[in-house]
Amino acid sequence: MRKVLVLLAFVAMAVGCKAQGYYTQYYQDKNLVDQAMAWMDRGEWRNGFTKAGPHHSVNPADFYTQYQKNTQLWNALFDWLAKTDLMAIPKGKHPIEGTPLVASVEDSSNGPLEKRNSESHHHNIDFQYVVKGTERFGIIDHYTSKPNCKYKPDVIHYDYDVEKARFYDSTPDKFFIFFPSDWHIAKVATELDDQNIRVIVIKVPFAE
Repeated sequence: MRKVLVLLAFVAMAVGCKAQGYYTQYYQDKNLVDQAMAWMDRGEWRNGFTKAGPHHSVNPADFYTQYQKNTQLWNALFDWLAKTDLMAIPKGKHPIEGTPLVASVEDSSNGPLEKRNSESHHHNIDFQYVVKGTERFGIIDHYTSKPNCKYKPDVIHYDYDVEKARFYDSTPDKFFIFFPSDWHIAKVATELDDQNIRVIVIKVPFAE
């Protein structure tokens, strides 16, 4: 009888999780998650960058573990953001000295959701920081999404249930980080009159 109850509880938990959706990597290690959240709040990673903080959708455990594995790159990224005039720098690609990182400065605009691709990356992390305007991001549910193309060279796109997607607006006081488990949509139109944005995109190698 006890085995049956345990099995039923497991099934109920699985059904409940599926109903809530799966949007980012789940970590069972509560101590790791707590440690990561405290670390992120302390801001030890900032390296002088105080213009913005992580959006609440950023996965703390992913951020913490990737920072520990690639500290030099993350420190260089935040140092570059802190010391660069992000409004005056010309659009285009700008290597971050001493690293393989390249900052893409994009003067772009948002578009209708139906014309924006969803995507994820296996080998790179997307760091995205809007320094002018408002960009809307979508994060899609894994359970109700499926790939609609082959994976190449480091991107794959999905068909997804828009009713299950979560949408967040990005403004200059927050940055977003999309790890491989964060299937996302960028540059989605908002309700604002002005859809023009300036966004900094930096791809950081994902450390296994």
